[in-house]
Amino acid sequence: MTRFDAADPAERRKLYVDAITAHRERGSGFLTLEVDPSALESTDESETNDGSEDAELGTDAGATPDDRESGLDPELGVPWLQFGDGTVNLDCTDEELDALKDLLSEFPAFKVDELTRPENAEGVNARVSAKADQNRIAQFIDATFQRVYGLPEGFRVWVVEV
Repeated sequence: MTRFDAADPAERRKLYVDAITAHRERGSGFLTLEVDPSALESTDESETNDGSEDAELGTDAGATPDDRESGLDPELGVPWLQFGDGTVNLDCTDEELDALKDLLSEFPAFKVDELTRPENAEGVNARVSAKADQNRIAQFIDATFQRVYGLPEGFRVWVVEV
């Protein structure tokens, strides 16, 4: 592997495939992908395009995912995924878990194998079996970052461990 980050969707998927290949060739236990910390640096985009705010909900009801802030909680840190032995491992909130379950309906070769709710932490650790080729795994990983964690199309991801 000669590169370790990418921000363009097609380049990110290539990066994931390269990381999976390197992980398998090295026989490592897992690989770790982490969103660039700049994803936590968002401006207040709670206003709609016409300058009004949905006062009742406090949200931007008419915005697309790319138009509103990601909703990432800086206290939780940046989103990450691990892959190893045909399993994708991730931490998520209950809301993100619901989004993950919705996403899995589009990836029939993937299924939740285990959910763990640590006593001393909020949220859930999900282990998802990924019985697919590395290209399909790469598609799933990118979709997870965007749709489960609400990241915009141009987010940057880093391979932090192979």
